[in-house]
Amino acid sequence: MNFLDRSRTVAPPGWSRWLVPPAALAVHLSIGQAYAWSVFKPPLESALGLSGTASALPFQLGIVMLGLSAAFGGTLVERNGPRWAMFVSLICFSSGFLVAALGAAAGQYWLVVLGYGFIGGIGLGIGYISPVSTLIKWFPDRPGMATGIAIMGFGGGALIASPWSTGMLDSFGADRSGIASAFLVHGVVYAAFMALGVLLVRVPPDGWLPEGWEPKQETRTLVTTAQVSARNALRTPQFWCLWVVLCMNVTAGIGILEKAVPMIQDFFADTSAPVSVSAAAGFVALLSLANMGGRLLWSSTSDLIGRKNMYRVYLGVGALMYVVIAQLGNDSKPLFICCALVILSFYGGGFATAPAYLRDLFGTYQVGAIHGRLLTAWSTAGVLGPLIVNRVADAGERAGHSGPSLYTTSLTIMIGLLVVGFVANECIRPVHARFHEAPEGSPRVHQQS
Repeated sequence: MNFLDRSRTVAPPGWSRWLVPPAALAVHLSIGQAYAWSVFKPPLESALGLSGTASALPFQLGIVMLGLSAAFGGTLVERNGPRWAMFVSLICFSSGFLVAALGAAAGQYWLVVLGYGFIGGIGLGIGYISPVSTLIKWFPDRPGMATGIAIMGFGGGALIASPWSTGMLDSFGADRSGIASAFLVHGVVYAAFMALGVLLVRVPPDGWLPEGWEPKQETRTLVTTAQVSARNALRTPQFWCLWVVLCMNVTAGIGILEKAVPMIQDFFADTSAPVSVSAAAGFVALLSLANMGGRLLWSSTSDLIGRKNMYRVYLGVGALMYVVIAQLGNDSKPLFICCALVILSFYGGGFATAPAYLRDLFGTYQVGAIHGRLLTAWSTAGVLGPLIVNRVADAGERAGHSGPSLYTTSLTIMIGLLVVGFVANECIRPVHARFHEAPEGSPRVHQQS
């Protein structure tokens, strides 16, 4: 396919770099549907007789495959370019929905897991990293903001998908046939929307810099002008400290996100104002909005205060929010919602800030491939977060517990994980010169921005 040729994606003179974020958003808003999986959990549990832990499996596997495909496909994305990566993401993500639709219609849950989790998960990983390196190259002056704009689309995907999926289930029905129809529509519509990003994306010419901007040595201690290869990055303690930081932050956030609908209903089930299914779906949409907004707000803030300080906020304040939920969550619905929104904004911000943190530590040389390998932390967290929350809740139900007591232990675990992440962030230091690539001169071409 000639249109996938990398040479055809190089921007011509005069191309506006501001056309690239919308291309990234077209892909990220689509694959961000994964964050609305909790809408499908109750219907699947009822239609197929699944437990809460079992109904989380497609989501968990999807996140695992996201990290693995990003790690193993990162070098291919760097080599073949963003258009190739976005096209592969489109094929995998959309066909995953079609296979899941077949599984739901036939009552074969393993096909739902295979389609949505395994095949769709590959689309998640390749699509997620597809624009990151390109955006950092287009916006060397504002890397946090640039990646935040695109990656906020992944966080905001559920803002669209949650009410849309709920509406389809209301129209088609929450039985096997209705779930299958909803999956089918998702697959077709997302394919068309992602195609816009495939056709629009461009990469800058070699050596391109924004007009009027020159790279300069920054004063923040972790920022480097040196370059580190993906292979060498894996040998540094900085990479693995950041891996722990991301894993802990994601585990803490994803546990709430995957269990959002049943969690808020359980917290207020025995109060005078229980939460309805539609209100719970609205809560998911609010979480998505916080997830999305945090990706842009906090990543842009990190351009001002530095990545390390930003992660201190994510992990330290996040732990305090969990303490408030554990102690006072069911006393006030607004308090519970506000704390959850802050946690999810930090969760999203952590994702959007990570590429810029990597760029600060390792340079831009193979930042896309390094980012792909870092996302294995997300794979690990995608298993840990839902597993902790669902297993504790299922065990509590078997023991006769109900309401907030179903989550007390898991909330305490999340607090501990955030503290571990905070300590890991404090251990990050500048990368030693022995890991740097030899300096290499390259011509620079200025274009209009």
